[in-house]
Amino acid sequence: MAKSTKWTVVCVVLAVLEFVAGLSAQQGKVPVAAPVPAQIGAAQKIFISNAGGESFETVMDEVVFNGGPDRPYNEFYAVMKSWGRYELVSSPAAADLALEISWTLSDTGLRLPVLGQLRLVVVDPKTNVVLWNLTEYVRGAILLGNRDKNFDQAMNTIVTRMKSLAGTTNSPDATQK
Repeated sequence: MAKSTKWTVVCVVLAVLEFVAGLSAQQGKVPVAAPVPAQIGAAQKIFISNAGGESFETVMDEVVFNGGPDRPYNEFYAVMKSWGRYELVSSPAAADLALEISWTLSDTGLRLPVLGQLRLVVVDPKTNVVLWNLTEYVRGAILLGNRDKNFDQAMNTIVTRMKSLAGTTNSPDATQK
């Protein structure tokens, strides 16, 4: 092999090795999770607010979901009550946290058939500061029964994320996992 060919092969091999090493270094960098506001984990009492949204009744003479316009509030309230983690109170003044559940029809611009979104906003009622925001898209479907299933799936995801958030601690060990 000529001297210049050997030199070219060595340069190519070194370049490939450096590229692979760079990819490995980038994949190994996992950001450390930021702490969850302490009020969420420390809360004992919550107030659940029906922040409303658009009607479930009909869109273009088609029933969007069963359960009427208060379905998100009613379902979320029932799940949080049965969970037993928090005491549910009847006024924000008596609560450590206020949870605002809402529903909106949406055109997300995504190529997915999205019908709307459930949104849960966690608020400190003493300061009115938003501590956390959870949004879950509800997939559209042709059949009403499938739209109801998709709504239930989105609600379950919101509840699961809230439960995970409430169980999170602010210790350094927990945020590095």
